[in-house]
Amino acid sequence: MAVNLDKPHLWKADISQSVDMYNDWFMNFAPSAFRETRVEVTKDVEATLRATENLTNITPEIFRRHPGILPTLRMSTCPPLAVDRLIGLASVPSSLVKRMEKEKKLPIRLQGDALDIELRKIGKIIERMADPDIFTWLNRSESPSQTDIYRAATIVADRLCGSVTNPIIRNAQERRQLAAIQNWLETRQYKKLVGQDGVKFDQMPPGTFCFRMNVPVNLETGKVINIPVDVAIKPKSSSMDELPVFLEAKSAGDFTNVNKRRKEEAIKMSQLRSTYGDQVQFNLFLCGYFDSGYLGYEAAEGIDWIWEHRIDDLAGFGL
Repeated sequence: MAVNLDKPHLWKADISQSVDMYNDWFMNFAPSAFRETRVEVTKDVEATLRATENLTNITPEIFRRHPGILPTLRMSTCPPLAVDRLIGLASVPSSLVKRMEKEKKLPIRLQGDALDIELRKIGKIIERMADPDIFTWLNRSESPSQTDIYRAATIVADRLCGSVTNPIIRNAQERRQLAAIQNWLETRQYKKLVGQDGVKFDQMPPGTFCFRMNVPVNLETGKVINIPVDVAIKPKSSSMDELPVFLEAKSAGDFTNVNKRRKEEAIKMSQLRSTYGDQVQFNLFLCGYFDSGYLGYEAAEGIDWIWEHRIDDLAGFGL
């Protein structure tokens, strides 16, 4: 039974209410989420400064012990260096820098003296371009005070957080959405399963739910992959051989990006259906800027949704 996909006469009003709800959350809670992240990042920057003797000794040994410090060092230069700009300036392999950035690890194949040569190139670029307006002690003989170090760490932390503002906000919003779903379910005596319970999606007892569960699907090539599902809920009235209801928590702070990403859900739905049949219930939990174009696209794919401002519509899925 459809909950919202077959009610286009309600979409306009729901879009307005959803935008208002997101904006209210953003104004009241997004700044604190950003500040909390900045506090933690500042601690990481201070640790990087200690490891590099306050940015005066960036050696291959430092990178070997702490390969994850590279993003901090990139944000310590004037101007801050993008990944590709650093690769070009230092003339180092892109695979080296990108592995350090994404995985916080050193490469497997490049080792020994050859690795040290490349790491030393990176260190020389960072030392040469270190921002003297931030690291004021670089232009004087005396050591920096704790106030100097903290001030510099805060500025670099701002740069780091500024470069990933959207993920910070998106992650905070997702946590809030999942908490709202959990509260709604537990109020109705559903039990949350956690990872250590070791229960797969097709073994969930009725009346249980789980966050971030992997569901295996078959590709056309014959390969089996796992796709992540934000929420899996097994209705109390269901039998053991019935599939749980799947939910994807989605939030958006503007209308542009959602239409760029709308195919992601359609692909997941297609993969789930091709593997488990048309009985699959894959639905969205929406808050924010989702316009009629987005909703119409998802409806055409057979994907239903719940608006967070009308969370009680979850009952429409038999929950």
